[in-house]
Amino acid sequence: MMNNRRQLLRAGLACSAAVATAKWQLSGAADVGRHMGRPNSKINGVQIGVISYSFRSLPDQSAEAVFGYCRHLSINALELMDRPAEEFAGIQAPFDNEHYRKVRLRSQPGQPVLSAAEQQEHDEVMTAFAEYRQQIAALRTKATMEPFERLRRHYEKGGVSIYALRFDSFDEGTTDAEIDYGMRAAKALGANQVTLELPSTMTRISRLAAGASRYGLRVAYHAHLQATPTVWDAALAESAANAINFDIGHFVAAADYDPLPFIRQYHARIASMHLKDRQNRAHGQRNLPWGQGDTPLTPALHLIRDRHYGFPAAIEFEYDVPEGSDAIQEVGKCVDYCRKALAYKHA
Repeated sequence: MMNNRRQLLRAGLACSAAVATAKWQLSGAADVGRHMGRPNSKINGVQIGVISYSFRSLPDQSAEAVFGYCRHLSINALELMDRPAEEFAGIQAPFDNEHYRKVRLRSQPGQPVLSAAEQQEHDEVMTAFAEYRQQIAALRTKATMEPFERLRRHYEKGGVSIYALRFDSFDEGTTDAEIDYGMRAAKALGANQVTLELPSTMTRISRLAAGASRYGLRVAYHAHLQATPTVWDAALAESAANAINFDIGHFVAAADYDPLPFIRQYHARIASMHLKDRQNRAHGQRNLPWGQGDTPLTPALHLIRDRHYGFPAAIEFEYDVPEGSDAIQEVGKCVDYCRKALAYKHA
């Protein structure tokens, strides 16, 4: 456990003009794909993509590196996390987002009750995050969109489109100015949606929908183990700008729900999907290599293909990296799974 919150909030935040005006630098991973043809992961009409969170275990998670990973894997559609986008734009974020995310998820509905030590850690992390949020909010109000536009141009030149910007840091304390900034950043990146966790209040949902509407975007809400077939209904009724970022694995793990009827019913309001293979609640809810869990991935992919649903389906790699492998190899296996699943029709 942390000794204090300085382990999370390290150096003071500063907007670095040098970073903001830096030229595009290809990482070593990007060099691997530089001489390849244009990537293409649209398979028999189904747009397979990836969320950059899938590469969280790799040493380099910069926007430049993520571009290289996509090129190397021939993935042409990306849901980009806010941190690499903002770091490229010169908004520094020396905060342990991954640890924060893990601690926050442990306190979500459906998770085991926290021990005293876990509750103390949770409180420390949330306090550190609140301090970080105040400082990052000030930077966002001064941000220019030019770096985001530049990032979009380089991605598109390499055949990769950013269809969604994931704003994990858009929490209850997010100001209206930050919401406007986030929507403008998404638009500058070429995204048609912003994705984030389903808020707990309708007030926040209304503010996000209003911000998205101003820029012709949708806000696609993600759910973990609080997912139910009706959990999005209030948000969907609130505004046409509200949509679903449907995680098929979490949906199955929550209570062994069948995702196929849900996809049929809500396909017009699903802006994007996350693909993973989780066990249902009775079997332990673990993330497993694809094909080993209880999630009907292949039938879902067939449904999207056969009904011609237009939303992208992003690989979210969350099972443990096997010994001797890495995230690149495992995401590649997930791409191969999709290609094989979509290569044939039902008998």
